[in-house]
Amino acid sequence: MAGCVFCGIVAGSTPAFLVTDTPDGVAFLDTRPVFHGHVLVVPRDHHETLTDLPPPSIAGYFNLVRRIALAVEAGLGAGGTFVAMNNRVSQSVPHLHTHVVPRTKGDGLRGFFWPRHKYDSHSQAESYATRVSAALP
Repeated sequence: MAGCVFCGIVAGSTPAFLVTDTPDGVAFLDTRPVFHGHVLVVPRDHHETLTDLPPPSIAGYFNLVRRIALAVEAGLGAGGTFVAMNNRVSQSVPHLHTHVVPRTKGDGLRGFFWPRHKYDSHSQAESYATRVSAALP
């Protein structure tokens, strides 16, 4: 869809720190991460919300989300992940996306207050993307 930043990332015309690019979707680092290694997973086709995702696409998409959650834990040594999705309300980009946020005990994340932690540099962001990508099952 013209003007959609996530469609631009899927098409390769908008730069992103890619974690993986598969037929079921694309995963890349959030540019405003809750914690470093925060990954967004989007379907390749433009669908605004989960209810817009065609039923035949659901299994493949959520398998990709599952794989990213495993990779975030393994690649970053995280104690777990927080996996979340907004549908319209609080959805900053109107293209379905799932947040996979690395968690550690005592990290300070409470409820839906999401403090943001910018990357110090392009190379730091690139290293997080590479670590998660290398840990993909």
